[in-house]
Amino acid sequence: MSFVEYGDTIKDGDTAIVFLGHESMFPVKVQHGTVTQTKYGVIRHSTDLIGKKYGSKVTCSKGGWVFILHPTPELWTMNLPHRTQILYSTDISIITMMLELKPGSIVCESGTGSGSLSHALIRTVAPTGHLYTVEFHQQRAEKAREEFREHGLEHLVTVTNQDVCKNGFGVSNIADAVFLDIPSPWEAIGHAKSALKAEGGRICSFSPCIEQVQRTCLAMEEYGFTEINTLEILLRVYNVRTISLQIPDLGKAAEDNSSAGFDSSNPSNQGSLSPGLQQGTVQFKSGVPLREMVGHTGYLTFATKS
Repeated sequence: MSFVEYGDTIKDGDTAIVFLGHESMFPVKVQHGTVTQTKYGVIRHSTDLIGKKYGSKVTCSKGGWVFILHPTPELWTMNLPHRTQILYSTDISIITMMLELKPGSIVCESGTGSGSLSHALIRTVAPTGHLYTVEFHQQRAEKAREEFREHGLEHLVTVTNQDVCKNGFGVSNIADAVFLDIPSPWEAIGHAKSALKAEGGRICSFSPCIEQVQRTCLAMEEYGFTEINTLEILLRVYNVRTISLQIPDLGKAAEDNSSAGFDSSNPSNQGSLSPGLQQGTVQFKSGVPLREMVGHTGYLTFATKS
């Protein structure tokens, strides 16, 4: 099992996603002799998972059933253990596009955090690219190394435990892109410039506060970056559902019938009433926004090394 290479069957040691519904899923490490409890009953790894195909429908001990899905960066973002605040697919998608990443790209990242963006970056640059990710917190760095190894990604990523603002990324003049998600990104702009290739490399900084953005933009200008721009991505979800509305009575048909000597009291004319005058409802599909929506997450500031 690997997050960048699809496998047909579930194997001992794999990380799989147990899918109970769109709003209910969780990751599980498949191990021989282990069981997993769900609201539908027990899943026995040895008999219910190992050797089965990904996407299989598994019946639990209480008669309910779940689907077992192959892990992807998108599913991992929704289910990973939170060691820090994470980036979600809305921001991740624009980051990978605006940094112009592709298979073979070299990327530097700080900080690693819970690894949500890291998994997406690795999938994007695989199979010949590489991610150099720096994490200040030692325990989080060790946990990130462990997860990358379990997910079959260790050959595509190098995790370093150090302060990027003081010591940089540990590489020079090789990166196609740099991503910063740290409290004071302006202190790391010089190191980011050193890590980027000679010219044309892209940089992105994620900051929740506009004051951080202002200081970062000033630092980017000081170090000669160009094409500096800041984005804020807001996601508004619509539910498609069937709604019923009453057929309106616009009155036009009544006026036409009156001018033509139409006698609505005549029993022979009762069946000739316009559909616009009939009382009733009509059903149709409509897109309805959610009552609540995700608001501000952070500002994304992009620039190019001149």
